[in-house]
Amino acid sequence: MPLLVRLAVLDGADLGLVAAMLADYHAQTEGEKVEQGLAERGPLPERYAAEVRDPAAAFAGAEVIVAERDGSAIGMAVLHRSGSDLEIKRLWVAPAGRRSGAGSTLLTDAADRARAVGATGLRLSVWDWRADALALYARQGFVEAPSWESRDRLVCLRLVL
Repeated sequence: MPLLVRLAVLDGADLGLVAAMLADYHAQTEGEKVEQGLAERGPLPERYAAEVRDPAAAFAGAEVIVAERDGSAIGMAVLHRSGSDLEIKRLWVAPAGRRSGAGSTLLTDAADRARAVGATGLRLSVWDWRADALALYARQGFVEAPSWESRDRLVCLRLVL
C-alpha cells in the first residue's frame, strides 16, 4: 500500500494521534539523552510536555504533516519558517514504520512544501548519535551547516532547494 503524506488537522481528528506521536518522540529522545549523559531520568521537561498536551498551541503558525500507510499514522514532522528556510522539527517515524520509506517521503514532502512557499532551503538539527537519521539526511542531500543550536551534540544540516 502506498504511503500518503498529508497536512494534519490539529483542531480535529488528528490532535490525539499527533499528541501520541509527540509523546513517543520525546520519550525516546529524553531516554537517549539520559544514555548519553545529557539529562537525568525524570518526567518530561515542561517545554516538551506542553507540546504533547496541546500540539495545536505549541505549533501555532507551523504546519504538521503526517505520514500514513493503510489509514494508520506512522510518522510526522513539524515545519515552520526560519528566515529564508523551512525548518523541520520533531521528525518522527514510529518503530513499526521504520525502514518503510516514511522518513524519506516526509522529507520529500517537506522539500516540496518549502519550494511552494519560496524557501531557499530546508534545515534541521539532529543529535550526533543518531547514525541512521544522519545517513538518511545525507542520502537526501542534506549537508552540515554552521550551527544555529546552542546545545552541544546537535548537528545542523541544510538542503539547498
